[in-house]
Amino acid sequence: MALAHSKAEYYTHAHLPPHQNYVVLTPYYPPFNRNRCRILCTVLLILLAATVFFLWPCNPDVKIMRFKLNRVHVHTFPRVAVDISIFVTVRVRNTDVYSMDYAFLDVGVGYRGKRLGHVRSESGHVTSRGSSYVDAVLEFDGVELLSDVVYLLEDLAKGTVPFDTVTEIKGHLGVYILQVPLMAKVSCEVLVNTVNQTIAHQNCYAR
Repeated sequence: MALAHSKAEYYTHAHLPPHQNYVVLTPYYPPFNRNRCRILCTVLLILLAATVFFLWPCNPDVKIMRFKLNRVHVHTFPRVAVDISIFVTVRVRNTDVYSMDYAFLDVGVGYRGKRLGHVRSESGHVTSRGSSYVDAVLEFDGVELLSDVVYLLEDLAKGTVPFDTVTEIKGHLGVYILQVPLMAKVSCEVLVNTVNQTIAHQNCYAR
Protein backbone atom coordinates (compact mmCIF):
# COMPACT_ATOMS: atom_id res chain seq x y z
CA MET A 1 0.00 0.00 0.00
CA ALA A 2 2.82 2.35 0.75
CA LEU A 3 4.42 1.80 -2.70
CA ALA A 4 1.20 2.50 -4.55
CA HIS A 5 0.75 5.71 -2.63
CA SER A 6 4.27 6.89 -3.45
CA LYS A 7 3.83 6.15 -7.17
CA ALA A 8 0.62 8.13 -7.37
CA GLU A 9 2.26 11.06 -5.60
CA TYR A 10 5.22 10.93 -8.02
CA TYR A 11 3.03 11.20 -11.10
CA THR A 12 1.05 14.03 -9.55
CA HIS A 13 4.18 16.12 -8.94
CA ALA A 14 5.52 15.35 -12.42
CA HIS A 15 2.62 17.21 -14.14
CA LEU A 16 3.14 20.42 -12.14
CA PRO A 17 4.97 23.17 -14.13
CA PRO A 18 8.31 24.29 -12.80
CA HIS A 19 8.45 27.42 -10.68
CA GLN A 20 8.64 30.58 -12.94
CA ASN A 21 8.26 34.38 -12.57
CA TYR A 22 5.50 36.10 -14.66
CA VAL A 23 5.23 39.80 -15.60
CA VAL A 24 1.73 41.06 -16.52
CA LEU A 25 1.73 43.95 -19.06
CA THR A 26 -1.27 46.29 -19.18
CA PRO A 27 -2.14 48.61 -22.13
CA TYR A 28 -0.65 52.11 -21.87
CA TYR A 29 -3.06 55.04 -22.18
CA PRO A 30 -1.42 58.47 -22.45
CA PRO A 31 -2.76 61.06 -20.02
CA PHE A 32 -5.58 63.33 -21.32
CA ASN A 33 -4.18 66.67 -22.47
CA ARG A 34 -6.78 69.39 -22.02
CA ASN A 35 -4.66 72.13 -23.60
CA ARG A 36 -4.16 70.13 -26.79
CA CYS A 37 -7.89 69.46 -27.02
CA ARG A 38 -8.68 73.16 -26.59
CA ILE A 39 -6.24 74.15 -29.32
CA LEU A 40 -7.65 71.56 -31.72
CA CYS A 41 -11.25 72.67 -31.07
CA THR A 42 -10.31 76.33 -31.53
CA VAL A 43 -8.60 75.63 -34.87
CA LEU A 44 -11.62 73.65 -36.10
CA LEU A 45 -14.02 76.44 -35.09
CA ILE A 46 -11.88 79.06 -36.85
CA LEU A 47 -11.78 76.96 -40.04
CA LEU A 48 -15.54 76.43 -39.90
CA ALA A 49 -16.23 80.13 -39.35
CA ALA A 50 -13.90 81.10 -42.22
CA THR A 51 -15.62 78.63 -44.55
CA VAL A 52 -19.09 79.89 -43.66
CA PHE A 53 -17.95 83.52 -44.05
CA PHE A 54 -16.39 82.81 -47.43
CA LEU A 55 -19.33 80.84 -48.83
CA TRP A 56 -22.20 82.78 -47.24
CA PRO A 57 -24.19 84.67 -49.92
CA CYS A 58 -24.29 88.45 -49.67
CA ASN A 59 -25.99 91.26 -51.55
CA PRO A 60 -24.32 92.79 -54.59
CA ASP A 61 -22.44 96.08 -54.47
CA VAL A 62 -24.34 98.75 -56.43
CA LYS A 63 -22.74 102.10 -57.26
CA ILE A 64 -23.47 105.06 -59.56
CA MET A 65 -20.43 105.34 -61.83
CA ARG A 66 -21.63 108.09 -64.18
CA PHE A 67 -24.30 110.77 -63.88
CA LYS A 68 -24.61 113.16 -66.80
CA LEU A 69 -27.14 115.94 -67.31
CA ASN A 70 -28.01 115.79 -70.98
CA ARG A 71 -30.66 118.49 -70.92
CA VAL A 72 -32.34 120.84 -68.45
CA HIS A 73 -35.13 123.12 -69.65
CA VAL A 74 -37.35 125.25 -67.41
CA HIS A 75 -40.92 126.10 -68.47
CA THR A 76 -42.80 129.06 -67.03
CA PHE A 77 -46.02 128.73 -69.04
CA PRO A 78 -48.67 127.51 -68.50
CA ARG A 79 -47.04 126.40 -65.21
CA VAL A 80 -43.55 126.24 -63.79
CA ALA A 81 -42.06 122.88 -64.77
CA VAL A 82 -38.74 121.36 -65.74
CA ASP A 83 -37.69 118.95 -68.47
CA ILE A 84 -34.63 116.94 -67.45
CA SER A 85 -32.69 114.29 -69.35
CA ILE A 86 -30.11 112.29 -67.39
CA PHE A 87 -27.67 109.61 -68.50
CA VAL A 88 -26.71 107.18 -65.71
CA THR A 89 -24.25 104.29 -65.57
CA VAL A 90 -24.69 101.84 -62.69
CA ARG A 91 -22.12 99.24 -61.71
CA VAL A 92 -23.36 95.96 -60.24
CA ARG A 93 -20.49 94.07 -58.59
CA ASN A 94 -20.96 90.47 -57.50
CA THR A 95 -18.79 89.81 -54.45
CA ASP A 96 -19.84 86.16 -54.08
CA VAL A 97 -18.24 82.98 -55.40
CA TYR A 98 -21.55 82.17 -57.10
CA SER A 99 -22.94 83.63 -60.30
CA MET A 100 -25.83 86.08 -60.08
CA ASP A 101 -28.89 86.67 -62.26
CA TYR A 102 -30.98 89.76 -61.64
CA ALA A 103 -34.55 90.19 -62.83
CA PHE A 104 -34.45 93.99 -62.95
CA LEU A 105 -32.44 97.05 -61.99
CA ASP A 106 -34.48 100.09 -61.00
CA VAL A 107 -32.92 103.57 -60.72
CA GLY A 108 -34.90 106.44 -59.21
CA VAL A 109 -33.75 110.07 -59.18
CA GLY A 110 -34.88 112.92 -56.94
CA TYR A 111 -33.98 116.53 -56.31
CA ARG A 112 -34.11 118.12 -52.86
CA GLY A 113 -36.39 115.40 -51.53
CA LYS A 114 -38.79 115.41 -54.50
CA ARG A 115 -38.84 112.27 -56.64
CA LEU A 116 -38.44 113.11 -60.31
CA GLY A 117 -38.98 109.62 -61.70
CA HIS A 118 -37.31 106.29 -62.29
CA VAL A 119 -36.25 103.87 -65.02
CA ARG A 120 -36.07 100.07 -64.96
CA SER A 121 -33.60 98.01 -66.97
CA GLU A 122 -33.97 94.48 -68.26
CA SER A 123 -32.61 91.32 -66.64
CA GLY A 124 -28.91 90.51 -66.65
CA HIS A 125 -26.20 88.09 -65.53
CA VAL A 126 -23.09 88.73 -63.44
CA THR A 127 -20.35 86.13 -63.13
CA SER A 128 -18.68 85.11 -59.90
CA ARG A 129 -16.53 87.97 -58.53
CA GLY A 130 -17.45 89.93 -61.64
CA SER A 131 -19.06 93.26 -62.47
CA SER A 132 -21.71 94.43 -64.89
CA TYR A 133 -22.32 97.99 -66.08
CA VAL A 134 -25.85 99.11 -66.90
CA ASP A 135 -26.54 102.30 -68.85
CA ALA A 136 -29.89 104.05 -68.51
CA VAL A 137 -31.40 107.27 -69.83
CA LEU A 138 -33.97 109.03 -67.66
CA GLU A 139 -36.31 111.45 -69.39
CA PHE A 140 -38.43 113.64 -67.11
CA ASP A 141 -40.77 116.03 -68.90
CA GLY A 142 -42.96 118.59 -67.20
CA VAL A 143 -41.79 117.94 -63.65
CA GLU A 144 -43.32 120.49 -61.30
CA LEU A 145 -40.71 121.69 -58.82
CA LEU A 146 -42.52 124.91 -57.81
CA SER A 147 -40.27 126.74 -55.32
CA ASP A 148 -37.38 124.33 -55.97
CA VAL A 149 -36.94 125.77 -59.46
CA VAL A 150 -35.12 128.72 -57.93
CA TYR A 151 -32.71 126.39 -56.15
CA LEU A 152 -32.21 124.41 -59.35
CA LEU A 153 -31.30 127.53 -61.30
CA GLU A 154 -28.91 128.57 -58.53
CA ASP A 155 -27.27 125.14 -58.52
CA LEU A 156 -26.92 125.20 -62.31
CA ALA A 157 -25.32 128.64 -62.08
CA LYS A 158 -22.85 127.38 -59.46
CA GLY A 159 -21.99 124.37 -61.65
CA THR A 160 -22.94 121.65 -59.12
CA VAL A 161 -26.37 120.07 -58.67
CA PRO A 162 -27.21 117.67 -55.80
CA PHE A 163 -29.37 114.69 -56.71
CA ASP A 164 -30.79 111.80 -54.70
CA THR A 165 -30.77 108.34 -56.25
CA VAL A 166 -32.34 105.08 -55.13
CA THR A 167 -31.12 101.97 -56.91
CA GLU A 168 -32.91 98.67 -56.38
CA ILE A 169 -31.90 95.28 -57.74
CA LYS A 170 -33.70 91.96 -57.41
CA GLY A 171 -32.61 88.50 -58.54
CA HIS A 172 -31.04 85.30 -57.29
CA LEU A 173 -27.69 83.60 -56.77
CA GLY A 174 -26.93 80.26 -58.38
CA VAL A 175 -25.67 78.25 -55.39
CA TYR A 176 -24.99 74.87 -56.99
CA ILE A 177 -28.47 73.46 -57.73
CA LEU A 178 -30.21 76.01 -55.51
CA GLN A 179 -31.36 79.54 -56.27
CA VAL A 180 -30.90 81.89 -53.34
CA PRO A 181 -33.06 85.05 -53.71
CA LEU A 182 -31.39 88.42 -53.24
CA MET A 183 -32.53 92.01 -53.17
CA ALA A 184 -30.51 95.15 -52.55
CA LYS A 185 -31.57 98.79 -52.22
CA VAL A 186 -29.00 101.58 -52.12
CA SER A 187 -29.60 105.30 -51.64
CA CYS A 188 -27.00 107.82 -52.78
CA GLU A 189 -26.49 111.55 -52.50
CA VAL A 190 -24.80 112.51 -55.75
CA LEU A 191 -23.25 115.92 -56.38
CA VAL A 192 -22.95 116.41 -60.15
CA ASN A 193 -20.48 118.82 -61.70
CA THR A 194 -22.36 120.28 -64.66
CA VAL A 195 -19.22 121.84 -66.15
CA ASN A 196 -17.33 118.62 -66.92
CA GLN A 197 -20.33 116.27 -66.39
CA THR A 198 -18.66 114.22 -63.65
CA ILE A 199 -19.62 113.11 -60.14
CA ALA A 200 -17.96 115.52 -57.73
CA HIS A 201 -19.06 113.64 -54.61
CA GLN A 202 -21.12 110.58 -53.77
CA ASN A 203 -22.36 109.25 -50.45
CA CYS A 204 -24.22 105.93 -50.51
CA TYR A 205 -25.80 103.75 -47.86
CA ALA A 206 -27.85 100.55 -47.92
CA ARG A 207 -31.55 100.68 -47.10
